[in-house]
Amino acid sequence: MSRLKKRYHEKVKAELNKKYAYANPMQIPKLVKIVINMGIAEASKDKNHIQDCLNELQALSGQKPIITRAKKAISNFKLREGQPIGIKVTLRGVRMYEFADRFFTIVCPRIHDFRGFETNGDNRGNYTLGITDQQVFPEINLDNVKRTQGMNITFVTSAKNNEECVELLRQLGLPFKNLPIAQAA
Repeated sequence: MSRLKKRYHEKVKAELNKKYAYANPMQIPKLVKIVINMGIAEASKDKNHIQDCLNELQALSGQKPIITRAKKAISNFKLREGQPIGIKVTLRGVRMYEFADRFFTIVCPRIHDFRGFETNGDNRGNYTLGITDQQVFPEINLDNVKRTQGMNITFVTSAKNNEECVELLRQLGLPFKNLPIAQAA
């Protein structure tokens, strides 16, 4: 069992139940999946750059990403139907907890001028944050990076609202602005 999953079962579930007094233990929010998404529309002209992005996302997630393609042609954006516009990977289970643990403890402190993430979600119990540079991940070989590429990371939880989602992620170790960071076990 991963360190973060063990912490969730031993401490976080009890803290959330104490704070929100759930009637049923199955109502306690949990992390369902993590989706990492890179937009590569401007890089779609260069096949080598797409392959570099695929390799980088595979290195930091531990699983092969898929290419998302345009569904419609939009001439104002110089976009053709079927053109690659992004890559994404969905993490569940052990890989999800391992990625979240590495992200919370290693990557967040490496972000330049980092003061914490905002506490606003999507009002459905999910939280998305943006990283502007993939070079903060230790899995990325800096010698092979030709241009910086940002990404969005979405934490999908079973929480019913933003407050429960933010509290769950804070208890797991995600640093938010103006909130104390949960102590690691």
